[in-house]
Amino acid sequence: MADASERINAPISSAELERRWAAVRAAMNERNVDVLLMQASNDFMGGYVKYFTDLPATNGYPVTVVFPRDDRMTVVGQGAFGLARSLPPEGDGLRRGVARFMGTPSYAAAHYTAGYDAELARTALERYAGATVGLLGTAAMSYALVETLKRGKLSSANFVDASDLVDAIKAVKSTEEIEGMRRTAAMQDAAMEAVFAAVRPGMRDIEAAAVAEQVGHIHGSEHGLFLCASGPVGTAPVFGNRHLQNRVMREGDQFTLLIENNGPGGFYTELGRTCVLGKASQEMKDEFAFVIQAQQFTTSLLTPGAACRDIWEAYNQYMREHGRPEEKRLHCHGQGYDMVERPLVRFDETMPIGPNMVLSAHPTYVTERTYSWACDDFLVGESGVTEKLHKFPQQIFELA
Repeated sequence: MADASERINAPISSAELERRWAAVRAAMNERNVDVLLMQASNDFMGGYVKYFTDLPATNGYPVTVVFPRDDRMTVVGQGAFGLARSLPPEGDGLRRGVARFMGTPSYAAAHYTAGYDAELARTALERYAGATVGLLGTAAMSYALVETLKRGKLSSANFVDASDLVDAIKAVKSTEEIEGMRRTAAMQDAAMEAVFAAVRPGMRDIEAAAVAEQVGHIHGSEHGLFLCASGPVGTAPVFGNRHLQNRVMREGDQFTLLIENNGPGGFYTELGRTCVLGKASQEMKDEFAFVIQAQQFTTSLLTPGAACRDIWEAYNQYMREHGRPEEKRLHCHGQGYDMVERPLVRFDETMPIGPNMVLSAHPTYVTERTYSWACDDFLVGESGVTEKLHKFPQQIFELA
């Protein structure tokens, strides 16, 4: 692609990609994994594909990547029947580290195309018939992909889940990745400021969310979620997706917004705040003040080596002691190329907290008259949290 440099939105450096590939291959060698296989169909939770190729999966179209321990990658994606392109060592200006790109027009809504991508992946894996194949993110893979591969020529291959192998590397951010996440957080700060400057009675929730999305696009964002809800003060309007954003705001209403989009380079962070088109109740202010305390309590526990189960249990003990509801879902988690990325601060997570991880912390709970929460991202250093990436003020905004 002669014009790739002017068309690609904020590419990651080749040096960064090579760092990732080398680290993963060293881990593969240590664990005797011969080749990795991954698949994604969206950019929200398709981080493995983006991590290895610097190209996102989008539109519900599957992208399948074969990553050998001793060779360049093969990528299978949307394309014409019979498309098979060999790439030079330097790539084609778009695909770096890729030896071969194969295409097929498959679609999840057409069930009879389910095996098309799998057949091409099987071709790419032919020389690994008796080898160890590491699967990444099995929850994101199609049933057809794995079932097809386990039959025929690859029936004697040893299929293992290699997610832990890659997750331990992917969760620890490089200097370039951290800088990319800072840029995303700054973009979201600007988006929230723009929304609160624009929001007014008579505006639908979805119109306010669209302001944030537009600011993101201007600054290089490609994908994201903008969850919001409005309602009278004294109620608990829990935010929802676009299908639930038709309500028209009125004078005196509260409006809460979560901006959860990626920035230039594809990294996700998330920012959440609440404003009032008038005056907040004292109860809202009191609960918000506690939410910030709960967030600070959580981040004080994010120290290298800390077990996520212990942090989860300590947080819920803190909530019980202060008469607030326990967390039953997820209030703190890693971010990066995935909107929700390991480690999850929860009872079922095995990965400990480590330096150079970026985690979002969003204590949230509902009472009869309030929906109380705040959301920011934090960088963990050698001894604990060293930086709050978002700089947007932590307060309920009372708008004239």
